[in-house]
Order: sequence, then C-alpha cells, then structure tokens
Amino acid sequence: MHNLNNWLFADTIKGAKASANLYSLIETAKLNGLEPYRYLHHILKELPKAQTLEDIESLLPWQVDRAHINSRWKNG
Repeated sequence: MHNLNNWLFADTIKGAKASANLYSLIETAKLNGLEPYRYLHHILKELPKAQTLEDIESLLPWQVDRAHINSRWKNG
C-alpha cells in the first residue's frame, strides 16, 4: 500500500507517468546491483553526450560498468 500512496499526490497523469518511469529506472538499477543515486548521477551526466542509439543503450542499468558506478565517491 505504501507505493500506491506515493502516486496519490501526482498532480497530473503526466506527472504520475514521469514518477513511475523514474521509480522503474531506480528499481531496475537496484536489481542490477547498482547504487541508485550514483547510477542516476552517472546517466544524467552522460546522457547529454549520447549521439547514437548505442550510446543510449550503453547507459541502461544492465549495460553499465557496475564496479565503476558503485565505486564512485567512496574515496572522497
């Protein structure tokens, strides 16, 4: 019931869909062994540089270098 309550406060259908997409991306990152904040930071930094479909696909949670993403900021 907790997740259902989160959607009750979306002001619009578009807003609810955007929230659902973000939630899905975060949960998929977790399922692929990624720390969600670090993964989102990585893709938001790299996505503007993407020029091709292959560039975009390389940012999907099951394609990124898990060790690289999860090790960021551990040492400062």
